[in-house]
Amino acid sequence: MSRAANRGSLLVGAGIFVSRIAGLLREMVSGRVLGNSAAADALVTALRIPNLLQNLLGEGVLSASFVPVYSDALEHDDHREASRIAGAVGAMLMAITAVTVLVIVLLARPITRLLAWGLTGDTFDLAVDFTRITAIGVGFMVMSAWCLGILNSHRSFFLPYAAPVVWNLAQIGALLIAWQRDWSLADAARGVAIGVAVGALLQLLVQLPTVLSLARGLRFAFDNSNPRVRDVRRRFGPAVLGRGAVQLSAYLDLFLASFLAAGALSALFKAQILYTLPVSLFAMSVAAAELPELSRLSDEPIAVAHRANAALRRIAFWMLASSLLLIAAGELIVQMLFEGGEFGSDDTSLVWLILVFYAFGLPAIGLSRMLQNASFAIGDTSGPARLAALRVTIAAVIGVLVMFPLDRAFIGADGIEALGDTIGLAGPLDTDQRTDESLVRLGAVGLAIGSAIGAWVELMLLARLLDRRLPALRRPSSALWPPTIAASIAFAVTAAMNLLTGSLPSLVAVVLTVGVGGFVYVVACFRTGVREVDMVLRPARRAIWR
Repeated sequence: MSRAANRGSLLVGAGIFVSRIAGLLREMVSGRVLGNSAAADALVTALRIPNLLQNLLGEGVLSASFVPVYSDALEHDDHREASRIAGAVGAMLMAITAVTVLVIVLLARPITRLLAWGLTGDTFDLAVDFTRITAIGVGFMVMSAWCLGILNSHRSFFLPYAAPVVWNLAQIGALLIAWQRDWSLADAARGVAIGVAVGALLQLLVQLPTVLSLARGLRFAFDNSNPRVRDVRRRFGPAVLGRGAVQLSAYLDLFLASFLAAGALSALFKAQILYTLPVSLFAMSVAAAELPELSRLSDEPIAVAHRANAALRRIAFWMLASSLLLIAAGELIVQMLFEGGEFGSDDTSLVWLILVFYAFGLPAIGLSRMLQNASFAIGDTSGPARLAALRVTIAAVIGVLVMFPLDRAFIGADGIEALGDTIGLAGPLDTDQRTDESLVRLGAVGLAIGSAIGAWVELMLLARLLDRRLPALRRPSSALWPPTIAASIAFAVTAAMNLLTGSLPSLVAVVLTVGVGGFVYVVACFRTGVREVDMVLRPARRAIWR
């Protein structure tokens, strides 16, 4: 791994870490103010629906289409051409975003009905109201992703990934005001929606000055005659379809979870906050830093494969560690972060159970992110798009088959109990049962099961797809197998520590359990010859001998 890529992944990881900590702080406050209530479900719905625009036109699509072309122009020292590309893509994004935001605001009610069919009554009305507010902010977030693409291509990694801190702080401010003034749950959620819009504008503004200083001579203007801009547009369509498939998965979860008992949407969202943290820190950071470098080597497939192999091993090292810690110590982590106020111990158990099954898919999700970027770097955006669509289909089918039977199970005084003698094949609960907030039901766990299975299928098929274009690229199993023994040992130790520290305060228990489990994983990796453990040991040696 080159020094530039190593520094880049560290800066991306640092930026993501800061922003994710702010996001966790936001969810901690949100859990205590809103809990897993109907108002929280409406807010989650409102955040997810306009996020379709952000994710379709934002970072993922720009990574696949814009960053490789822009980076190639910079590699050939053609900064004027790079600025023309950036301006043309920025103009296109602004036009598309403005029209789409207007459509969401005007048609918020039918769009919400289409994507969250199961919401009814006041919860549905709140979701429509909040969607109109958050849609305005998402337009600014799309342009923030455009800033991120430019900054990454110039190897300026920290700022764009740390910028969401201000977005989270705006929402935390709204929650604290609601808490201090004792607002109703609905009014508190509406305040957070306004915070989303204001924070998105601030997130764009903190990046814009640096972008303008790097892309000198930038002008927002359509440029249909430029062949590089046409290349971006050629890649853009399949990339949108690919991200559309990924977003379809999230929206299928939203649509399906709206038929589950109250609190399912909010519980899913909290579990996703935790399981996407290691993806962002350890997979996205490596993949994002590598994409500009891989794009500069697009004419050398062997060099691309060798860089990708090294990146896959690094990602596998961190993803296996994250998976074992979230499964073995996840309940303690959820309790420490969210439990209190409106969020009770049964809610903790539900979020943890969802998190367990999400965590099984973590290694596959992390490695897939790198394989997708390798494919983007060599100009193939349609292949990953097809496989993403297949993953969505698999996850949705399995989720539907499992979630309704599990929604007839709930967390009771004696553990997990069921309505009736068994949990057989069944359809949705009736309206009274779904809106009853006195029972914490398990239907959302089914969606996490489908997600994990779909992720592993996608990983295997992505590896097969790249076999033809990058024959020197190794199978994902070659990256996953070396740390597996160490992960198994560390899992057993972490689970034992979880039992031993159960009577301690949650913060102390988490520090001890995660600390001991992580230490055992590092030692076991060192003893079994996993080279990537040097990522931990090298800075530790420097700190000790300094």
